Amino acid sequence: MTLNHIDKAFGPQVLLDGVCLSVGRGVRIGLIGRNGEGKSTLLKIMSGEVESDAGQVTLRSGITVAYLPQAPHFDAGQSVFHVVAEGLGTVAQTLEDYHKALHALEHDSSERALKRIDTLQEELERTGAWQFHNRIETAITKLNLDPDRDVGELSGGWLRRVAVARAVVAAPDVLLLDEPTNHLDIESIEWLEDFVAAFPGSVIFITHDRYFLDAVAEEIIELDRGHLTHFPYSYAEYLEKKAEMLAVEESQHRKFDQMLAGEERWIRQGIPARRTRNEGRVRGLEELRRQRAGRRLRSDDVELRVSSGVKVGKMLIETVELSHSFGDTVICKSFSHKIMSGDRVGFVGANGIGKTTLLKMMLGEMDGDGGRVRHGVRLAPAFLTQMRELDSKLKLKEVLLPQGGHYVHIGGHEPRHIVSYMQDFLFDKERLNTPVAALSGGERGRLMLAKLLLEPANLLVLDEPTNDLDIGTLTVLEQALAKYDGTVIVVSHDRAFMDRVASRVLAFEGDGQIIPIEGGYSDYLAWKTRRLEEQALEQETEKPKKVAVATARVEKKLTKLTYKEQSELDALPAQIEAMEAEKTDIEARFCQADYFTANPEAFQADQTRLSDIETKLETAYERWQEIEAKQEALA
Repeated sequence: MTLNHIDKAFGPQVLLDGVCLSVGRGVRIGLIGRNGEGKSTLLKIMSGEVESDAGQVTLRSGITVAYLPQAPHFDAGQSVFHVVAEGLGTVAQTLEDYHKALHALEHDSSERALKRIDTLQEELERTGAWQFHNRIETAITKLNLDPDRDVGELSGGWLRRVAVARAVVAAPDVLLLDEPTNHLDIESIEWLEDFVAAFPGSVIFITHDRYFLDAVAEEIIELDRGHLTHFPYSYAEYLEKKAEMLAVEESQHRKFDQMLAGEERWIRQGIPARRTRNEGRVRGLEELRRQRAGRRLRSDDVELRVSSGVKVGKMLIETVELSHSFGDTVICKSFSHKIMSGDRVGFVGANGIGKTTLLKMMLGEMDGDGGRVRHGVRLAPAFLTQMRELDSKLKLKEVLLPQGGHYVHIGGHEPRHIVSYMQDFLFDKERLNTPVAALSGGERGRLMLAKLLLEPANLLVLDEPTNDLDIGTLTVLEQALAKYDGTVIVVSHDRAFMDRVASRVLAFEGDGQIIPIEGGYSDYLAWKTRRLEEQALEQETEKPKKVAVATARVEKKLTKLTYKEQSELDALPAQIEAMEAEKTDIEARFCQADYFTANPEAFQADQTRLSDIETKLETAYERWQEIEAKQEALA
């Protein structure tokens, strides 16, 4: 794929300015940049979903492209399997037609129906669709999806999983992923890392997940002020090179500005300057002015100040023997824990394991089946939810000032002009009347942060706070939380963020087990590795003990086979011979060319019976060998 001089602007905002890019075979490229710079727009242009204002995208003949959007949407009434299979194009339709024809055969075994089955089987074999079917099932299983679930019933996080599965099953030549790790749990992210690493085609992805970038990206391209810069390095190496480039750029701008200031002083000398009649120097000054006016400055970092709100005592939240279940799923079992003022607690666990449920019980939003929750005095929580729920019709100013006016109050008490406050979050004053619907995913995230930090809270509850935020904003958020005097509870699958923010992890290990571990995500990972090693060592130690005890008992008590074992040994050869004969008869019928067409019901029955016989034969041979070995040992 090649991009030639791509331009794209939305009104006065120029996103892409003469962008050029060549994508080779098998590359792994991480696309990074500030929120609102145009990263998602660039991927949409590459996928053909959006047209550029100028320039062109060229593909080699036969090259296929698959695109995972940042906010996937699917029509209700379709199953997960159907939506995922749609990523395969016409092959998916053939697979679905085949399944429908098989179901129809149960009620209609006419010649026409049988011919339809034959035709579809030939088409599936010709297109190699059987392996596609396996690929669909693998992706659905790895992402913990229910293939028969209606997509209309799924939340945003599960819809993203469906979209990831749909994008990867097609095995395209070029795979474009826009924030693929959003809403995925750590196990699913690790599977996606392995998939992308082993993917035979080219992958270009946008992500804020620094662990994912480090693990997968072989090259980095940065979109900055409308231009792409290519870094043929890993993410860690990119950070070093980028710092060097910014230092050089700053030095060049400083020298340019000094030169321009000197020429401006010369022209302001008036008559002495004009006497020299140096027209070339005057034209040079005009050119310098044009260059300075056309310079696009790099955006500043987001400025976050988190006010801790009302002061509280030492103890904030305490759970005492807390237990709760949903049906057969145990959320927590006799869980006792204290969260003290100033703690940074991270929740780690798979999706659906009960992290949000425990959080609601701890905050008093719902009751558990048993146990109790105690709160410290004057507890004042503020929430950042993962769904970024904002009224798309509202303007930015109306989100922060629903009652009108010109001043916001940080932490509920510190007054600040709305323009100045929004500039801290990289929103210019011209955008105060911009509707929420026009914001990118990352800009919505910044706006939600701006809204959250106005609340007078002494407990920040952050549910997937890193979704859609750019890496620069994440870094500033981490620094702001480090300076925050209050308490923080974080539910996140961003491993780098958890490492930098959490000082204690509550690990949800399933079956109601919630284990507190001091430290961040790396400390949790080290604990889990040690635990697995200890469990493996225990199993290895227990196995010889059990064998030794069992052997000692046999030697002490047994001198010959029991009556039941001897009878079983005598009967096994005849049983095996009978099953082998029946197996031979069935295989002979399968060799008949018209067997399936002539009697499809008998064909299916024989298939089932053959599978059953093979399983029983394997068991019988193993049992025969086991009893004979025992008989020899007793002799």
